[in-house]
Amino acid sequence: MAKHAGQTVDTRDLAARAAWLSFVGGLTQDQIAMELGISRQRAQRLVARAHAENLVRVRIDHPIADCLELERDLKRLFNLDSAWVGPSPGRGADALTGVAPFAAPILEREFLETAPRVFALGTGRTLRQVVEQLPSIDGSQHKLVSLIGNVAPDGSATLYEVIIRLAEKLSAPHFPLSIPLVSRSPEESQLYRSLPHVLTARALAENADLAIVGVGQMTQDAPLLVDGFINADEHAALVSAGAVGELGGHTFDAQGRFVEHPMNDRIVGVRVPVNDVPVLCIGAGKTKVIPLRSALQGGLISKLITDEVTARELLKP
Repeated sequence: MAKHAGQTVDTRDLAARAAWLSFVGGLTQDQIAMELGISRQRAQRLVARAHAENLVRVRIDHPIADCLELERDLKRLFNLDSAWVGPSPGRGADALTGVAPFAAPILEREFLETAPRVFALGTGRTLRQVVEQLPSIDGSQHKLVSLIGNVAPDGSATLYEVIIRLAEKLSAPHFPLSIPLVSRSPEESQLYRSLPHVLTARALAENADLAIVGVGQMTQDAPLLVDGFINADEHAALVSAGAVGELGGHTFDAQGRFVEHPMNDRIVGVRVPVNDVPVLCIGAGKTKVIPLRSALQGGLISKLITDEVTARELLKP
């Protein structure tokens, strides 16, 4: 048995963790040794063992005990239906580089279900990166539908659209919302929502089998602001109203309650949760801790995929 972070860790767990740091985190053997508190020679042996025991096939094929405990604790604290916690890619690495390849096989299992299902999708950097990690599979029995508009006020489309790329991977019929994420007025919102293709897409999304979303922060690097969906004055107004995070553009406060603000009424897409559709959220990293905790406390999320560093932060009192 070996020691790691003050706890006894099974050697096979340690080998899987070393392999994850090597192949996902891109760390050198010296960096792996420093991360795990072991010698360079042992780090080398652990990565070699992971290869020899087929723990690694690009993805880690061994559940790390620490992560399983974090999953249990998250489910218990936030009353989640499911939680998956992946290993951290190591200090200094972008959390997205670790959570995306970890999340991809979880979603792949959903898409491999033979019974036809409807998947409602958000958009953003995290989901786009996860979709890029998916292999091409036959998911033609399913339907994909957008929860969110993909057009900014200046008419430009987001670089992080998910539905079309996923439809290519699955060969699945898809129903995008080719409309603004935020309308300019309540009257314009009603106009967009009355369009036949929007009515069809919204009806599908509101009765989907699973909603898959990322979560956005409302700090100065808020995706809504950075990507041009809202301007600086609108962002400041939402923050003043208590907004700390957003799901599909719909902003919520620290208790996970949707903010009472006219901007929320101008979001044309579907607000989740809706009609008991389970909501699977993928998110990891320092900037996601506050919005994730708030959404979890408010019961906006029923399933969570994250990494161990984020999970530990979420579990702090």
